[in-house]
Amino acid sequence: MIHALQTAEIIAVGSELLTPHRIDTNSLFLTGRLNDVGIVVRGKSVVGDNRDDLAARLRDALSRVDLVITTGGLGPTDDDLTRDVVAEVLDRPMAVNSEIVEAIEARFARRGLRMPAINRRQGNVPQGATVLANVNGTAPGLMLEAGDRLVVLLPGPPREMQPMFDASIAPILEARTGGSRLHRRVLKVNGRSESQVEEVANPIYTRLGNEHVRVQTTILATPGQIELHLESAGRDHEAIARVLDDGIAELAAALGDPVFSVDGRTMEAVVG
Repeated sequence: MIHALQTAEIIAVGSELLTPHRIDTNSLFLTGRLNDVGIVVRGKSVVGDNRDDLAARLRDALSRVDLVITTGGLGPTDDDLTRDVVAEVLDRPMAVNSEIVEAIEARFARRGLRMPAINRRQGNVPQGATVLANVNGTAPGLMLEAGDRLVVLLPGPPREMQPMFDASIAPILEARTGGSRLHRRVLKVNGRSESQVEEVANPIYTRLGNEHVRVQTTILATPGQIELHLESAGRDHEAIARVLDDGIAELAAALGDPVFSVDGRTMEAVVG
C-alpha cells in the first residue's frame, strides 16, 4: 500500500538567498500548490551552499514529514550541491545519465554553442531517481522514494521550477493524497487588539472540530486588523466546510461589530 502524503517541508538552497539581494519566492508558490492537494507545509527553510548544513537540514526534514522538496543547487558549478547531498543522505550511488547529457548538448547546439564540460555534472542521477524534464533550462529535476517518504529536487529559477512542478509533480501528489484538500476560512477584525480578540476567540476555536475533522487555528496581527485563520485538511469536503463555516459564524457572533470580513475579503473590498 502506498503511503499517503500529508505533510511537507520546503528547503530553498543557495547562499544568495541568505543575502538582502535575493528572496525565496518559490516556497510561496509551492505552499499554495501543496495546500491545493491537501498537503500541509510543516516547515520552510533556506540553506546556503554548504554540504554539511544541507545534509543536516535534509535529515531533519525526513525525520518528521512525508514529502521534502528542495529548490536550487542543481546547476553545473561546484557550489551546486543538492544532487550530491541527497545521494549521500539517502545512500544512493550516482551515475551519469547519457540522455540528460545529450539533451543538454543539443540545447547548446541549437544556440550555436558547444556545451562546457562542467555541464556533464547535471547528468548525474542518484540510483532509483525519476528524472523530471526541464523545458526551460539545462537542470533536470529529480524525484526519489525514500522508504515511505518522497524527496523532490527542483531547479531554483521560478520559470523552470513552476512548469516542472505543475507538469511532473502535481499529478503524482494528487494521486498520493487520495482526493484530500486543505480548506481555509479567514475572519478579520478591526478596532481590537490581538489579546482582546484572543480572549473572546480562544474558548471557541479550542473546541472546534470533531473526531473526523481536525481544525488548526492561527491568530495574526497585521497593520489595522486582526485575522483569525481556520483550516482543515481531508477528503470529506462537505463535513470540513460545515465545521469551518459553523466556527466562523460562532466567532463572528461572539466578536460582534468589530468583525468586518468573514470570507477573507480586504477592508477595501468590503467598503467598496
